[in-house]
Amino acid sequence: MTDLQRLLARLTLLEDREAIRDLKALYCDICDDSHNPDRITGIFAEDGVWESDRHGRFVGHDAIRAQFARFSKAIRFSQHMVTNPVITVSGDTATGRWYFLAPMDFRGEPRWSFVRYDDAYVRLADGWKFQHTHVTLRMDAPHLGGWPAAGGA
Repeated sequence: MTDLQRLLARLTLLEDREAIRDLKALYCDICDDSHNPDRITGIFAEDGVWESDRHGRFVGHDAIRAQFARFSKAIRFSQHMVTNPVITVSGDTATGRWYFLAPMDFRGEPRWSFVRYDDAYVRLADGWKFQHTHVTLRMDAPHLGGWPAAGGA
């Protein structure tokens, strides 16, 4: 492999990792947009899987859309914050591990949720998509005193 080929391989790896970071940021934005069921399927492969030990396993766009519609009704607000990404790219597939912290209102109850995401990604003709995301709840706790109104500081 020439120096130029090595440089191009490194550049491609960095671009792929950044594209996956952008994809995860878009996922968080969709969740914080009332778990928008119309937007979520655009970031999953057609046979993609969204899975959680707490909420179940949903395979394909229709099932994922239906689950996010249920979330949209149950979660009044959320603010997803993901950290500590570990992204491994191998050609047109990749994996990622993220940690998540979110204040949220779940079924009228103010809560803090701490989650680990284990993701598998696939590169399709229109870019990187989620192939499988697995959500593991690490801790969930009430937020005593409730949340202030939006925009109030």
